[in-house]
Amino acid sequence: MTKVKALSLFSGGLDSILATRVVMAQGVEVTAVKFVSPFFNYDILDDIEGYKEQVRDKYGINAMVVDISEEYLEMLRQPAYGFGKNFNPCVDCKIFMVSRAKQMMAELGASFLITGEVLGQRPMSQRRDTLNVISRDSESRSILLRPLCAKLMAPTLAEEEGWVDREKLLNFSGRGRSSQIALAKDYGITDFPSPAGGCTLADPILSRRIKNFYNDGFVVKSSDMTVTDILLLLVGRQFLLPGGGWLMLGRDEKDNTRLSSLAEEGDAVLGMEQQPGPIALLRRADTFYAGPEDLQKDLELAASLVVRYGKKIKGKPPEADVTYRLAGKKETITIGPIADEISRAWML
Repeated sequence: MTKVKALSLFSGGLDSILATRVVMAQGVEVTAVKFVSPFFNYDILDDIEGYKEQVRDKYGINAMVVDISEEYLEMLRQPAYGFGKNFNPCVDCKIFMVSRAKQMMAELGASFLITGEVLGQRPMSQRRDTLNVISRDSESRSILLRPLCAKLMAPTLAEEEGWVDREKLLNFSGRGRSSQIALAKDYGITDFPSPAGGCTLADPILSRRIKNFYNDGFVVKSSDMTVTDILLLLVGRQFLLPGGGWLMLGRDEKDNTRLSSLAEEGDAVLGMEQQPGPIALLRRADTFYAGPEDLQKDLELAASLVVRYGKKIKGKPPEADVTYRLAGKKETITIGPIADEISRAWML
């Protein structure tokens, strides 16, 4: 007899872990689909096999990783159900992911989908009416099983066909986690993430930066936005220079490494070779400016910021040589630090 297969939308949080295991316990072969984008879990792409091994070792679950970055950026342009407190389109996000997982079913031989949603757990995206909207708009009403609250919902195809036993599903509701923690203990799962969200779009500070893109109130218009733009927007200090240039400045070694790795052809990368200090990246420097004079002015201001946030001597950053690389050329600017009262107005 052919084994029934299912796909689980896998955030990596406790609810998605348990929902997957509840269905696996009934003999269904479940693949956990981990979606990633610049706003959540993008670093997994650096070591996909390592992540899959970790999920398998910790939770006994087979996972796959799917990069949805380009499609997700497009969804954010006009989410049908709007945003939450910040720039988080939680309802549209779930509809998008369920729809995307549904597209994968035929290729992977899956008969139904699983999510870890719990009725009443989240005020925006897990009310009964919202759960119904997600099922309806993703066109998955009959195939979307929510094992943790299934007994409080209408039966789905998986239950009607006997692929899972409804009596072995659960009736969790509300924001408490005691039932989930007890179930995790039954499965021998003790190492699981805290319930704190990991989505950048819900961060009150970073979400404002991202919103600038989509309001077209930024140097990079939303129609020209790329995944790299979003990744850069999340790194270090951010400045909009008087000439209109977009500059990011590393706060620490990790930021410096990140900026260097994300730099693309056409970006100007600045830094001090003779003393410690930040790396700066002036985005699309070779195409943004009307002429070389405008570019040079912003490069000099960027260099003065590099010096300002560099190592201090006797309580003050000294004048320094700042090198920049652009369009295959390397140049040096000798300059002092800019005053905070001037640069503060440029910060994003």
